[in-house]
Amino acid sequence: MSAQIRIGIVTVSDRASAGIYADEGGPAIEAYFVKVLTTPWTPVARIIPDDRKGIAETLIALADDEGCCLIVTTGGTGPAPRDVTPEATVDVIEKPMPGFGELMRQVSLAKVPTAILSRQTAGIRGRSLIVNLPGRPRAITECLDAVMPAIPYCIDLIEGPFLETDPAVIVAFRPGQKPKG
Repeated sequence: MSAQIRIGIVTVSDRASAGIYADEGGPAIEAYFVKVLTTPWTPVARIIPDDRKGIAETLIALADDEGCCLIVTTGGTGPAPRDVTPEATVDVIEKPMPGFGELMRQVSLAKVPTAILSRQTAGIRGRSLIVNLPGRPRAITECLDAVMPAIPYCIDLIEGPFLETDPAVIVAFRPGQKPKG
């Protein structure tokens, strides 16, 4: 059953979706989860343009049709007119999880003062956790390092599958569970 765990990885970029440049964000997210997760999982990757309706439809399809317990987006979280990933996410979630965005901005602000311009958010749709990340691979890693300790337990709470992390890389926090390693 654990081989059925699916994680959605969505790159939101007009230029990457048009083939103008190579997607770096999606592969960075996949490489991160390969390094961190010990539970078998399958990536369900999409590269789509910065279009609010299209982003929302993709998130709904990954959550409702593909059964992804975790959906991570990259791109479209800045203040530019075409940056609409947070709005599309809010359109489809049932429960906002503002702590994810708050923590990611806090961690990013320690590195770069323009992190205050980032609008990452997160929320729950059914049994799926959706998390918006920035577009740059280094920022993706920094943000995932910050929130990953809470992601497996959040997925437990929404009755998703049991995700285990490699404690040598990231220790997942679960109340009452003694850390392995």
